[in-house]
Amino acid sequence: MDIFYDSTTCLVVLIYWLIIVNITYCILIKRRSIPSSMSWLLTIYIIPFIGIAIWFFFGEFYLEKRHKRIAKKIWSISNQYLNQLKSCKYIFQIKNSEVATSLFQLCKHRQGMSGIKNNKITLLTDNKKTISILIRDIYLARRNIEMVFYIWKPGGLADDVARALINSAKRGIRCRLMLDSAGSIDFFRSPWVQKMKRSGIQIVEALKVNLVRMFLHRLDLRQHRKIILIDNYISYSGSMNLVDPNLFKKSSGISQWIDLMTRIEGPIATTIGMIYSCDWEIETGFKILPKLPNKEMLKNTSNQNSSVQVIASGPGFPKNVIHQALLTAIYSSRNELIMTTPYLVPSDDLLHAICTAAQRGVKVSIIIPLYHDSVLVKWASRVFFSELLEAGVKIYQFKNGLLHSKSILVDRQLSLIGTANLDMRSLWLNFEITLVIDDNNFSKKLSLTQKEYISNSELLDKKIWSNRAYWKKILEKIFYFLSPLL
Repeated sequence: MDIFYDSTTCLVVLIYWLIIVNITYCILIKRRSIPSSMSWLLTIYIIPFIGIAIWFFFGEFYLEKRHKRIAKKIWSISNQYLNQLKSCKYIFQIKNSEVATSLFQLCKHRQGMSGIKNNKITLLTDNKKTISILIRDIYLARRNIEMVFYIWKPGGLADDVARALINSAKRGIRCRLMLDSAGSIDFFRSPWVQKMKRSGIQIVEALKVNLVRMFLHRLDLRQHRKIILIDNYISYSGSMNLVDPNLFKKSSGISQWIDLMTRIEGPIATTIGMIYSCDWEIETGFKILPKLPNKEMLKNTSNQNSSVQVIASGPGFPKNVIHQALLTAIYSSRNELIMTTPYLVPSDDLLHAICTAAQRGVKVSIIIPLYHDSVLVKWASRVFFSELLEAGVKIYQFKNGLLHSKSILVDRQLSLIGTANLDMRSLWLNFEITLVIDDNNFSKKLSLTQKEYISNSELLDKKIWSNRAYWKKILEKIFYFLSPLL
């Protein structure tokens, strides 16, 4: 028995150290940021068994190779389609405003296309009104409706959208719905799934969460995009999930979530449709490329001077492109930079860019929620406040609900609206989408919205912040240590 026990112990210890060595090799061989690498190394050595479990589920990008392979195949097969799209020269903008030029050049070189003009862009700031307009568009649809959301929470207005989709499907409109498995867990447990399928709606559960797939991809890799496409002409995107704002997360006591959405009529729907097509094929194996834009769709649009780019991130899409876009936008600012985000855990590069902008005379304001739904992110974000305040950045804490909108306004001309938070997961992991809008009229509306946010916020006082309790500073440091893992 002693020999068996000793042999088993030696085998377990050997396997344990082989796993530790293998993880250490994976951390060191892949060029990560130093804080991230150090956090992982300390985690697996200080709390070994728990650290190994965390690494196994969250450390490695298990799905990356598979998605890259499929996405590469998709874009290779689609070369003819892309060339046909590029031949529609009447939709591409040749020149951008001074502040937007660098960012649009980056997007062109990274994604292969210039910005698209001839779009009618509307900024939607009220979730109830947004859903009301969406329901109207669904009932008016003539050919197809495609949607992807991180969260679809049944109840209230969300059920009205479901009924509108069912009605459209029954009258012959092709409807496709793609929802994240983790974010929309309540939807997939509801009767709506079968009701929709019986009406002819195709439903895909993206990045399924189950025991088998736990070993195939990271649990925190999520389909975080919010996209609606109608008739290859109308498109929606922004921070809003498909939920009733009066019902969603009422138990948290934070009041309503505040979101921004864009509704766009015009050829940009084709570009957004390509992203949706890629996501759909990755999940189902079927290609659903959108129809090419025609001159007929340009009749009802205006503002030839505006331009829109779409940036998509996630496994298989251009690496770090949203991170690069944010850095380019910040460094392009000359006068004013206003940012809204619910989660502020920036990379070192982003933090440096924001502080540098303030130190070279740009009026930099960051608007974040005062009340938060994530304790971890709330405390992790606080460790950045001192450096931002010292550089001259104004930090506003929004009081009237949970500010969930993700927006950047540069020099009251260049706007970025999308799904990506200023945290590690959004920048380097999730499937996200950001719209880059070079449009003076749109930027004026965004500026008014951001000013309204500021009027409902508390300005963080530098002196009061520096005198906060010592135990709070310790907590902030602890969560800062964990921030690369968030």
